[in-house]
Amino acid sequence: MASKRYKQLSEKIDLAKSYTVDDASTAIKELKSAKFDETVEIALNLGVDPRHADQMIRGAVVLPHGTGKVVRVAVFAKGAKVDEAKAAGADIVGAEDLVDEIKAGNINFDIVVAAPDCMGLVGQVGRILGPKGMMPNPKTGTVTAEVGKAVSNVKGGQVNFRVDKKGNIHAGIGKVSFDSDKIAENIKAFVGAINRAKPSTAKGRYIKNAALSLTMSPAIKFDTQELLDIR
Repeated sequence: MASKRYKQLSEKIDLAKSYTVDDASTAIKELKSAKFDETVEIALNLGVDPRHADQMIRGAVVLPHGTGKVVRVAVFAKGAKVDEAKAAGADIVGAEDLVDEIKAGNINFDIVVAAPDCMGLVGQVGRILGPKGMMPNPKTGTVTAEVGKAVSNVKGGQVNFRVDKKGNIHAGIGKVSFDSDKIAENIKAFVGAINRAKPSTAKGRYIKNAALSLTMSPAIKFDTQELLDIR
């Protein structure tokens, strides 16, 4: 049963309406009810079958206004890449010593970046990082020779996305404290990346359903036709 608070919030929006990006970005700010700065979350249901490798959608996009979240980054690097990572703002940089820290359970970071020559080391802790969704991957730009750029992107608001078994993608794309125009621009950047990642083998309607919500709010439905036109 819906709580009294949830019902009150639901009355502030039209649950039967399909909102434009700009209207949804304005309406979502009316749904703030928590004492903390709630995350603005987008959910998409795509017309793909992730059981087929060529329809597994995965990638990353740097949001123009960031996510509003402080992200701690660990980097596997050696030699000159160590200084490059540190200069870009990496919180932890290491090689064999970082492997030992992770094995000991000291995971004081949110995202892992790795230089290609360190992937052998990363593989030693793959069973630990994998289930946590922290395994570096070239498709998300977290396995790269340009470790400094990767750290800057992650710190600056990079969002990784990956479709689940049912064709859903979820992501936090800002905070409710953001101005509505910044929320809208972040949404458009995220949806544009999803559209550009559309596999040529996908049949039928690509974005079937989409919604915007806060951490503790009802969802606002999007006009999916508008979303499909975003590039």
